Amino acid sequence: MAACLFHGFSDPSRLAIVRHLALGEHRVVDLTEHLGLAQSTVSKHLACLRDCGLVDSRPQGRASLFSLTHPDATLELLSAAERLLGLTGDAVALCPVYGTAAQEVQP
Repeated sequence: MAACLFHGFSDPSRLAIVRHLALGEHRVVDLTEHLGLAQSTVSKHLACLRDCGLVDSRPQGRASLFSLTHPDATLELLSAAERLLGLTGDAVALCPVYGTAAQEVQP
């Protein structure tokens, strides 16, 4: 189950969406403008995050407002990840499977 949870955070765009939603509720148009992503990309990632139980939405007129389902727990997790990254230094980035060098090699 933990692997499934972390998969929800594994995409840089999804992580950026989660971090932005930590500031409060946002419409898809707000997220696309702030993150510079296509509407279809934001919608796809929001659907993934909703399927994982990390994001919820509520209607507001013709749009929907998206928010974190458990904002305090999500912020605690992100904070813990930042602390762990600080302790590991460059090790995560240098990982031959998931690090930045491995991402540059992928087609």
